[in-house]
Amino acid sequence: MTSGTAEEFTEHRRRMFGLAYRLLGSAEEAEDAVQDAYLRWSRADREAIEQPGAWLAKVVTNLCVNRLTSARALRERYVGPWLPEPVVTRDGALGPLESAEQRDAVSTAMLVLLERLTPTERAVYVLREAFGYSHRDLAGVLELTEANCRQVYRRAVKRVATQETRFTPAVERQRELVESFVTAAREGDLARLERLLAEDVTWWSDGGGKVSSARRPILGREKVVRFISGTVRKFTGALAVDIVEANGAPALVVRVSGHLYTVIALDVRDDAISGVWSVLNPEKLSFVQRQLATTA
Repeated sequence: MTSGTAEEFTEHRRRMFGLAYRLLGSAEEAEDAVQDAYLRWSRADREAIEQPGAWLAKVVTNLCVNRLTSARALRERYVGPWLPEPVVTRDGALGPLESAEQRDAVSTAMLVLLERLTPTERAVYVLREAFGYSHRDLAGVLELTEANCRQVYRRAVKRVATQETRFTPAVERQRELVESFVTAAREGDLARLERLLAEDVTWWSDGGGKVSSARRPILGREKVVRFISGTVRKFTGALAVDIVEANGAPALVVRVSGHLYTVIALDVRDDAISGVWSVLNPEKLSFVQRQLATTA
């Protein structure tokens, strides 16, 4: 393999990782898919490839569709809620996140919604929404007709649509609320916690059966406040919490006695925290742990 081959692939690597992650919801699997694409790239007839970026996107998409198809049964047997792996995004790991729409596309809330879709629906939706593919381009990538792509896209949009329309504050305001949340939890200020949480807030925990965690969602403000209070008391004096940008929004990196314990994403709507996703499964924290180590 020539150095030119590797250099040309490197130009597209970050974009391919962003595509694979949006399709899979797993940073580790996304890295594997990109590596598989690199192997195919290195063996391909380069003269026959007119548009390297488009060629690689097609390869990565189809690799991910195959992975999603085989993963569905595993995710159905997963112990407790299955949540996407967190990714620190302040360094552009998932590409530009300059607009609210770009940030929302990689949010934990959106990635959870994408789990409703079939592999083909997810591929069509992600390529269309996040990468601006036309239906004609989609047909070429997935080897479907344009009419079929339009039908799949319409179906996908309906399946990820939510009934509620809520206002999402600017990132700066989100960070203020998250900072207040951390302070209130640390100080045991339950009244303040209640004011920060939406009445219908839900807390999901993903331990994957690897560590102790709530296997069912915790529903409602009062129950979530009790859960937070109990967790803080359990680890009194050993907890350290940092706020980072993960999946395009402020998130919590929680360490216990110096060891990464969980990464928590918070969904802020209408100036209140309406959803909390806590990833505790050590296997799902490997990628973000490497990211944090390189930026420490």
